Amino acid sequence: MLLVVTYSRAARGTLRNICRTHEEVVVRRFGRVALLAETEFAAFQALRLRAKHGGDVQVERTRPFNEYEAVDESVREAATAYEGRDRPALPYATFADGSDHPDPDRMRDAEL
Repeated sequence: MLLVVTYSRAARGTLRNICRTHEEVVVRRFGRVALLAETEFAAFQALRLRAKHGGDVQVERTRPFNEYEAVDESVREAATAYEGRDRPALPYATFADGSDHPDPDRMRDAEL
């Protein structure tokens, strides 16, 4: 998919017009951001937007996040356990301390 981010009011307006006119290329729209299908026509629209608004438009190529491929099982289990905790205000570092769950400092430095 193509992630299109706009940083000015004018660019946002043009993105809105593109999304309304060419709904078939829009996967999802979030105000100043849109995910476009990975087609040549969608790329044409994104490049057109960038040609018109320059640095006020950022275009990135994305791929879906597969948690089973990208993240260790211990991290997935920790996320599920943490969301099921009894005390909602308990910070994760305290929750993980003394358990088998991954240390938050280690996770901050570990790339996917």
